[in-house]
Amino acid sequence: MTTPAPRSDPGNMATFNILHGFTEALVRGMRNSFLVDSDYHHLTQCETLDDVKLNLSESDYAEAVADFGSISPSLLQKAAIDKLVAEFQYLRSQAVEPLSTFLDFITYEYMIENVMLLLKGTLSGRDINELIAQCHPLGMFKESTMRSIPTFDNTPRGYQDLYQTVLVDTPVGPYFSMFLQESNNNGGEVRNVLEEVEIEIIKSSLIKFWIEDFYQFVEKLGGETARIMGEVLKVRADTNAINITLNSFGTPLNEPSMRISDRKRLYPAVGHLYPAGTAMLADVSDEDELGRVLELFPQYSTIWNVHSAGSGEKSIDDAFYERDVHVLEIAFESQMHFAVFYAYVKLKEQEIRNLVWIGECILQAQKDEINKFVPVFSNHAPWRSKKH
Repeated sequence: MTTPAPRSDPGNMATFNILHGFTEALVRGMRNSFLVDSDYHHLTQCETLDDVKLNLSESDYAEAVADFGSISPSLLQKAAIDKLVAEFQYLRSQAVEPLSTFLDFITYEYMIENVMLLLKGTLSGRDINELIAQCHPLGMFKESTMRSIPTFDNTPRGYQDLYQTVLVDTPVGPYFSMFLQESNNNGGEVRNVLEEVEIEIIKSSLIKFWIEDFYQFVEKLGGETARIMGEVLKVRADTNAINITLNSFGTPLNEPSMRISDRKRLYPAVGHLYPAGTAMLADVSDEDELGRVLELFPQYSTIWNVHSAGSGEKSIDDAFYERDVHVLEIAFESQMHFAVFYAYVKLKEQEIRNLVWIGECILQAQKDEINKFVPVFSNHAPWRSKKH
């Protein structure tokens, strides 16, 4: 009699560990690699970047910076990203379905960013080697695919071939197909779409499709993964909707005719703002109206107040980062779900932003600004402090 392969639904306490216990244990062990409050204190006291390197030599970044004779913020960022990518790829090598597909979904966001970078560079005639160097390692394709993009003729047929090669033959091809089909419903060829629509608008559409697809996937998984990761994606979708609206002011997207036809189309059909909030966002024309809409949603009115106050102490991006860190840290507070893998990647990205910020402040002698970062797993975080 053949023993059937074990089945595991994420969040099923009886079977989760059979397939995913080892991988989850790995990522939870990696939590110990985050910089702690004392590390940040020592880093902010550094006078030079060599001092930063010396302090990092006593952290989990010791091997990553060991071979650098001298260090710069850009080198530090690259070393930290390469370390994160190596850790993620090891986790991916240990994963089985459906966790492996979940981890692939995480990489799709970086694939979208890389393809948009390559398309933008193609249209502006930038050097392909420079563009590839700027691509995120988690979203890389075969080098032959990436290098083929600038070789297409600037003709309708050339852009159709570009679509077939890059947009279809990649894991994120379906999102590009959905966007181009949506655009072509209004007339025009692929070439016109790519040349006339701003790259950031295209990117927003693709990220929207990715969020919606990712959300549907975790909902099908069910259990704790659906509950926790679903909340994370709802928050991400709301952030996108608010930023798209805010960034549209002063652009053609804020014209009355384009608010409904184009801007609203960029809002994900997921989130706490959807559908009532996003319907109201589609009608706002300035920051005052946006603020009145967000007042109806307490979790975002506080963040908006940071922006409207304009004190300079904290930007709206900082407020979003703080909220994101809070939501992502919560993923580590329960077991037997996949959200912890997404949380690890995003919290590491925040830590890398912190390191780059500290490095830039030291390099530019802006020590008064050096503490304006969002630490991860800090004992002094507002949601842990009793004095909040």
